[in-house]
Amino acid sequence: MPKNKLIAIIVLVVVGALGAYKFVLAPPAPAGAKPKVDGVVYVLPKEFLVNLSDGRYAKFSVAMVLDHAPEAGGHEETPPEGYGVMPEEAVVRDVITDVVGASTGSELSTAEGREKVKKLVRRKLKLRTDLHVGDVLLPDITVQ
Repeated sequence: MPKNKLIAIIVLVVVGALGAYKFVLAPPAPAGAKPKVDGVVYVLPKEFLVNLSDGRYAKFSVAMVLDHAPEAGGHEETPPEGYGVMPEEAVVRDVITDVVGASTGSELSTAEGREKVKKLVRRKLKLRTDLHVGDVLLPDITVQ
């Protein structure tokens, strides 16, 4: 029995020493870890309601990962209700409406289909705007 107690004490001392090293003596982890989202997420404030090419419709919201936060500008007066501060927001909404409207409910109901639509939106935004869009997000979507 004394041999078992000795082994238990040795195990406790080793575990305690490792714990002390981990929490007290070990160097801290590098603070400059790369963020998972590279940029600023801008959520378009107004939801979309779009007729789809197969006669169904989709209601959804859109967010974009931009390289920097959009700045107010380009508006002589306050933007229309439901619109944000991004000067090119009407063009962005037009692109999204055109791309999603050309899609079917079946496409938007699958992850692969949504990825295809988001990639096309990014490509068209690059052609029609000066925005640097890293990603297009569809945080919520309903297809009827």
